[in-house]
Amino acid sequence: MCHNLIDNIAFGNGAEDYSIPLIRLDCMPQDTPEELKYLYDLSVVDDSLDYLGHPDSVLLKDGSILTVYPSGHGKGAVRSKISRNGGKTYDFEIENQPESWQNSRETPTVYRLEFSDGRGDKLLLASANPDWHDGKGTVGGFNFSLSDDEGKSWTEFELCFSKKDEFTVIPIVAMASLTRLKENGKFVDKWMGFFHDSDFVNYKTVLSFEGEKAVWSTPEPYFAQHREIEKKANMCEVEVIRSDCGKGDELCLIARSNNKHYNSLISFSNDEGKTWSEPVFARGALNGERHKADYTADGRLFITFRSIERGKEKVRKYADKGQNWFSEGWVAWVGTYEDLKSGSEGQYRIKLAHTYRKNQSSPDIVAEADTGYCGNVVLNDGTVVTSTYGAFGERNSDGGYKTYVASKRIRLSDVDRLIK
Repeated sequence: MCHNLIDNIAFGNGAEDYSIPLIRLDCMPQDTPEELKYLYDLSVVDDSLDYLGHPDSVLLKDGSILTVYPSGHGKGAVRSKISRNGGKTYDFEIENQPESWQNSRETPTVYRLEFSDGRGDKLLLASANPDWHDGKGTVGGFNFSLSDDEGKSWTEFELCFSKKDEFTVIPIVAMASLTRLKENGKFVDKWMGFFHDSDFVNYKTVLSFEGEKAVWSTPEPYFAQHREIEKKANMCEVEVIRSDCGKGDELCLIARSNNKHYNSLISFSNDEGKTWSEPVFARGALNGERHKADYTADGRLFITFRSIERGKEKVRKYADKGQNWFSEGWVAWVGTYEDLKSGSEGQYRIKLAHTYRKNQSSPDIVAEADTGYCGNVVLNDGTVVTSTYGAFGERNSDGGYKTYVASKRIRLSDVDRLIK
């Protein structure tokens, strides 16, 4: 069962190890069958700078994968790469990107908008304007661009809720999630987006359209009823999952606990995000930061995140002195929506690739935590393509590890064979 929320410290607050299998795709056994060796491959998306990070991805209608990311840690000009062969190589980019993307101040997120009124799909890219406390300040609000032609061309950034507006927010990670809403049991052309601010107040804003004009509702705190744990856990960067393979009437929220004194939080809504249940702690198998979830062809969930390990014995064995957590790096959880609902551990975890710490020269249990923020897509043949950033072993000119964006292809039926 899920843990109750209790005000404890250190190894309380949901801390536990996980007992489900860990499938390590960071080091290939010698007896691996030929047809499974691809699981251990890693494709470079972009390694053109010493540091690139925080990607997000969207599947295009022609089967291509568009991945966007900043030119630095969380901020910097938006870059793009496109794979035309299912994530094996990334050889293209958006031509004539909007000039305003050069001024992006945060991690870009990208989503597909499907409409019920007969119009064609749109793609949405959003980027927040947080205050980095670097002396430059911020105009506040968030920027967004739209594409009507599958990412070939984009509108210039439009700024919403800045310091010049009647209502101002200073968001972080906009939109951490974007969920199409229902009314009277049917999908409508409205999307609920989430972000947080530096006080870890979590906001929602609803996107709709007046003709071709995008309209965002005034952001409002949606977790105020549970403000005590929201604040104590530094809740942020939530992922929202709709039940029944994305067609159901219940929403599940998974939130990062930024201060790492608590496990990730899970909450549910049965009224399209108007109210949320009292949060419970995620099991250790799902504990981490910046969860990104997708349903696979067989109805399972594939959820990537930055591992945060808080199990007491493992922390004593692996964590740096004085630290009450460590990371196994870039991981994925495989299970069902029912596992989330019941508090079960799930089926298994995958260590997708090793992210190297400064003094490491080979894969290990402990990994560099500067990873996650994945862009995930599911191809028509059921293959999951997941992309993240990290130090994957390539060196900078000064001998240190380069941090760059990389991608991996996975079919869960093949990972199942590794379990057996």
